[in-house]
Amino acid sequence: MKKHILSGIKLTAVCLVFFSGIYTLFILGIAQMAPNQGKGEIVEANGKKQYLNIGQSFTDGKYFNSRPSAVAYNAAGSGGSNKGPSNPEYLAEVKQRIDTFLIQNPEIKRSEIPADLVTASGSGLDPNISAQAAKVQVKRITKIRNINEQKLVHLIAENTDKPLLGVFGPEKINVLQLNIALDKIK
Repeated sequence: MKKHILSGIKLTAVCLVFFSGIYTLFILGIAQMAPNQGKGEIVEANGKKQYLNIGQSFTDGKYFNSRPSAVAYNAAGSGGSNKGPSNPEYLAEVKQRIDTFLIQNPEIKRSEIPADLVTASGSGLDPNISAQAAKVQVKRITKIRNINEQKLVHLIAENTDKPLLGVFGPEKINVLQLNIALDKIK
């Protein structure tokens, strides 16, 4: 028994040194090679500095809506709601989001609303929406901003990130980048 306890203590000490020190320094070194030294992608728009990699709340009808957040877009405490699809509170929350979206976008049918516009992501901070989620908002924005619909469709296409290597993951659009580009349209 003493033999096993001693080897367990040695393994714990090695893991503690490796994961607390060596691994942490390795990841920090990799982050230093990333853009902005791993501190996130910062962009300045309308006199404000904002992070491209953290979801933002857009409630004004003249902008594309972002994905809902379970943490009110607070980057200090990311996390999902942890409520399952059969939870009555969760279902009521999603129903309320659907109803709000339909009021803001009366020409859209309930069945056309993409899930990412009414459900929060696992982190609650997802800065992206699907191309379909952007396209269902075009009619509202063209009406409010008095912009040609084709211009908006083209803007969405320009701001769509393709899957990694054309295969891994879905197409996605960073909502903050899209809304900044939208403000630049005359």
